[in-house]
Amino acid sequence: MEPTEAGTTATTRSVDAGLRETLRRLSVLAGSAPPFDPGRAPAEPLALFTEWLCHAIESGVAEPHAMTLSTVDETGRPWARVLICKDVTTDGGWHFAVSSISRRGRQLSTNPVAALTFYWPQLGRQIRVSGPVVRDPDDIAAADFLARPAGSREMALTRRQSEPYSDQAELDAALATARAELATAPDLVPAEWTSYAVVADTVEFWQSDTTRRHVRVQYQRADGGWTRTLLWP
Repeated sequence: MEPTEAGTTATTRSVDAGLRETLRRLSVLAGSAPPFDPGRAPAEPLALFTEWLCHAIESGVAEPHAMTLSTVDETGRPWARVLICKDVTTDGGWHFAVSSISRRGRQLSTNPVAALTFYWPQLGRQIRVSGPVVRDPDDIAAADFLARPAGSREMALTRRQSEPYSDQAELDAALATARAELATAPDLVPAEWTSYAVVADTVEFWQSDTTRRHVRVQYQRADGGWTRTLLWP
């Protein structure tokens, strides 16, 4: 029995009789990465992030710039979704872009903090980033929007992300309206399109080990620089 949110108990039961065993038989920690000596890690995390990301790209990892963005709504409930990292800058900012009127945008307006997770199972590596979130200048947001594929811009111009809809015809109609809007004004950038940056105050690098002696190095901002700490696996 496990406690629920209300403090009562609920029976735990797999949706399929064999699911638990099926999951236990799946392989884990099968990735392979170069040796990582935390004692030789750089003094700040941006250099190590760039090194690991470039290695993931060169190793052919699919969508290595995909990351899980975790935010918190006004009630304290966490939300997570996968999106694309657009840039990492020397001020310690990990950048992404979304509509400020989307669910993500509203949550960031209420609670301007976030966590990011990069995971590359082929390499047995993940990177965790967390910190306050700030808005980038409007020109960065505009450049991001205009560089997006037409389908992405059309969908953003419906201005209805995460809202319920009745049927496919409703979606088709909204997209047709957005397509016509872009045909009239190809350089249109919606006012709500926003580029954000997670200004990291904590960055953790995790490399797996089949014996569970995972290597974990955590960087934290301190006195204008960074401290580096080994964490227990």
